Amino acid sequence: MADVQDEIPGLVIHTVRQPDGQPASIQAQFESFHQLNPWVLRALEALTADYLERGASRVGIGMLFEVLRWRYATATEGDEFRLNNNFRSRYVRLLIERHPEWARAFEVRSLRTD
Repeated sequence: MADVQDEIPGLVIHTVRQPDGQPASIQAQFESFHQLNPWVLRALEALTADYLERGASRVGIGMLFEVLRWRYATATEGDEFRLNNNFRSRYVRLLIERHPEWARAFEVRSLRTD
């Protein structure tokens, strides 16, 4: 398993790969990715805080992901898609768990898969 990438500048993104024949759930893939790339959550927190401090009342996780992709296009590990869109809903839930005051800023839908 690759080392954990804990810093943002000059990132190396760790890829999550499952052994052949063992499909992983989206949640399991997310947990592996998050463990390898803890900087992603911190970067999302910083972007959200900055955006809300500038007067926004709603934040879209899609927008935040695109900003991260633009800033750190090749900086994640664990997934061939770098910042996998399947992880957006999981990150929103983590953001709200860590910052309950942001609950009204994000739209949260029910998960379709585990």
